[in-house]
Amino acid sequence: MTADYFHFLNIIGVAFFAISGTLLGHDKDIGGFGVVVVGTVTALGGGTLRDVLLNQPVFWIAQPDYLYATYAAIFVAVIFIRYMPDVSNYYMLLVDAIGMAIFNVVGIEKALIEGTTMIVAITMGMTTGIFGGLMRDVICREVPLVMRDELYSTACFCGGLAYAALFLLGVPYLWCIFGSLFITVFLRLGALHWGWQPNIFRKRTIRK
Repeated sequence: MTADYFHFLNIIGVAFFAISGTLLGHDKDIGGFGVVVVGTVTALGGGTLRDVLLNQPVFWIAQPDYLYATYAAIFVAVIFIRYMPDVSNYYMLLVDAIGMAIFNVVGIEKALIEGTTMIVAITMGMTTGIFGGLMRDVICREVPLVMRDELYSTACFCGGLAYAALFLLGVPYLWCIFGSLFITVFLRLGALHWGWQPNIFRKRTIRK
């Protein structure tokens, strides 16, 4: 059952990131096969780096159904764009937030399965959740979301901490997943809607 949940999460995460890459490619007027490249890199980049670092078979090579999910999601996104030409950038940010949250959990779990410590697993979760979007933004000549002054990697990290806390408390497996997903998506969407920023280098004002 655990393997089934893991596989399902991976498929959903791949699909969401493929859609986010396609939407940004459209926004940047990337045409033809270029959109497929952007969507594919976004969907598979983070998981590929994770598997290389864990010295594991690359997930989409070992199980080609991830490629089918990627290309199907890109196709659906293209159809969506064709019938809704005025696509807001908010759609890309929304699916990116959900994809990041899912891949964060997937990265944590795959690292734990391979016997890493929790701190390594949290780092692998962030790597899986962020790297595909980083590659997407670089290809599209955007300032990467992870480099902007807003909650992005911080949201991913907090989601990882939530998973770790629930896991160490012995909370059932599914609630660890839901808790991490909720925290990551809530913080990311809160940053988009209310402009939350970490401001970790803000200097303290000294009253005279």
